[in-house]
Amino acid sequence: MITFEDIQIKFGSFHAIKNLNLHIKEGEFFTFLGPSGCGKTTILRSLVGFIKPTSGQIKLSDRDITHVPIEKRGISMVFQSYALFPTMNVYENIAFGMRVKKASRDEVDREVRDIAQKVDLKEAQLFKKVSELSGGQQQRVAIARALVLKPSILALDEPLSNLDAKLRVQLRNELKDLQKRFGITTIYVTHDQEEALTLSDRIAVFNNGIVEQVGTPQEVYNQSRTEFVCNFIGDINKIDPRIILNSRLKDFIDPEKIAYIRNEKVSLLPLPGTEAVQLKGKIVDREFYGLYSKFVIEVAGGGLLKTIEKESGLAHHKVGDETEMYIQVSDILQY
Repeated sequence: MITFEDIQIKFGSFHAIKNLNLHIKEGEFFTFLGPSGCGKTTILRSLVGFIKPTSGQIKLSDRDITHVPIEKRGISMVFQSYALFPTMNVYENIAFGMRVKKASRDEVDREVRDIAQKVDLKEAQLFKKVSELSGGQQQRVAIARALVLKPSILALDEPLSNLDAKLRVQLRNELKDLQKRFGITTIYVTHDQEEALTLSDRIAVFNNGIVEQVGTPQEVYNQSRTEFVCNFIGDINKIDPRIILNSRLKDFIDPEKIAYIRNEKVSLLPLPGTEAVQLKGKIVDREFYGLYSKFVIEVAGGGLLKTIEKESGLAHHKVGDETEMYIQVSDILQY
């Protein structure tokens, strides 16, 4: 549905986007993920029309929209700051775009009330000023204002970053539910790996204006294509060369490459299979998180490994305990 072809974006001598080629399918929840300044918001704004590419084409269902005006692209955007009109009440904020398009009063009223109900805004809230609403409610107003125009694409730029952690999780779930219900193609920008993994059908990981990997959350997490993606997504161990040399890992790992393993893939319980390698060590640190604990283990012969263990009540590992660890060779990433 959306195709970026050889897109380059420069601001003076600064190369913000370097030769981007990307295809996003219709109805997909697609996330641009990366650290601050990597180019993810720049490419979103170029899709919406706020930024013109220096070169290349943006196509929407084979139609070139690179130089089409913003209002004719059929794309609605929800901003990080929400960008609501403070002098208008909730109803007027949601109705604004429809009134600009000169929709009839009856149509505006019907559509505003319908979309407000779908995003869980109560009728009493429709006539409040936006300043009287909580952050979560303001976010719902911003989403309703975008969806009421029935856009072909919804673009969201870090829409949950101003909310507290609990509300972020709640609205994250609601966003995904809304997207499924409407079936709308959604482009989501975030630096939060957990958000990207839980919401997305596919993810593009950006780094310094380049897409390092495109894939499903499972592919990006378990088969990270580059060392940057490997380190940026989730917690990971860089395996000390001494751990490799002093164990059976040396029979499986290329000594010329850097090896990594995700924290939760290091197990304190035996693993099946001939490629499960046993290591010995001592627990030197523990962080308790309720459902699980994080352990740091000093491996015999040198090096540290971190692991995550679910708190089942069956095991009682403590700092100072001697322990055994198990690694599946297939879980090791090498670069």
